[in-house]
This record gives sequence, structure tokens and C-alpha cells, in this order.
Amino acid sequence: MNYWLILIPLISAFIGWFTNWIAIKMLFHPKEPKKIIGITFHGIFPKRQVQFAEKLGKLVSNELLSFKEIEQKIVSPENINKLMPFVEDKVDHFLRVKLNEVFPVIAMFIGENTIQQLKEIFMAELKVIFPQVINKHVQQLESQLDLEKIVSEKVAGFSSDKLEQILNQIMSKEFRFVEVIGGILGLVIGILQVIITTITA
Repeated sequence: MNYWLILIPLISAFIGWFTNWIAIKMLFHPKEPKKIIGITFHGIFPKRQVQFAEKLGKLVSNELLSFKEIEQKIVSPENINKLMPFVEDKVDHFLRVKLNEVFPVIAMFIGENTIQQLKEIFMAELKVIFPQVINKHVQQLESQLDLEKIVSEKVAGFSSDKLEQILNQIMSKEFRFVEVIGGILGLVIGILQVIITTITA
């Protein structure tokens, strides 16, 4: 038996794994352009970091996060109702304590029934006012904050090491899978080469 034939699948598997490993490394390295025998090498992500940042900024501002969605979530009846008990406590404290401190004479003429009536009036009015105030505040924020610009500048400002670290954290399993697939395909090709060599020998 020719033992060299056994090495062919192993070498092919190594080459398949190694080429995929190199391809993944070239996503991030070299971080700065380097010329080798007249050819410029530059990692894909460092080279395209600004464009990547711009695309991500547009994606976040247009698809993932919008002030309109934030506003709708905040002013939804469910969230307003969750907020009301806290507001009611503050209104109750104002009518029973603060009013007595600031206007003690007026507070003398306000009994429990009056406090309850005033609280109901305040709470009903606040339920109407809250969405309007929040809407106005969100509009002001939208005019002052450019989400696309903020995200783009943040990502573009990342160091190459930081960007590599983030992407490796997100895609480490996928990168390993690509390496393993390269090894498996190389092994299969090597086995096929041995079979073809054996048959044609």
C-alpha cells in the first residue's frame, strides 16, 4: 500500500482549512495598507470602515430605531396607564402636603372630598396632556439628534482592534464554521484525488 496516498487527503484538508483561515484573517488584516511585490494588501473591514459606518447609521435610523416608533411606544395607553399610579401619588402628595405648606389658609378649606375631586380632575387632564407633551419633546429631540450621524461617527471612530473584537464576538462561531468547512471540503477533494489516482493507476 502506498502510504503517500493517505497524506493527500490530510494535506488537502489542511490546505482547505488554512486558506479559509487566511481569508477570515484578511477581513481584518493588515490594518494599514501594505505593498508586497507591487500589490497593495489591506483588510476589508479597515478599508471599508467608513462606508460600513455610513451604511450602519442609515440602517439604524431608517430601519431599526426611529423617533416615531419611540414616541408611539411611550404614549401607548398601556405605558401611560403604568405611569399613572406614580403621577397620582405625586398629585396626592401635592394636595395633602405641599399645598398645606405653601397655602396653609387655602388648605384649611379643602377637605377629603375636595382633594379627591381635584385629584380626579388633575389625573384626567394629565392623561390628555402627557401624550401631547411627549410628542412635542420627541419632535424637539428629533430635530436636535441625528441618529444616522451619531451611529456613523461612532462606528467610523472605532479603532481597527475594537472593530475586529466586536465582529469576532458576534461572528466567532460562523468564522470557526467556515474554517471547519474548508477543512472538510479539502479532505473530500483529497479523498476523490486518491480514488481517481487509484482507479487510473
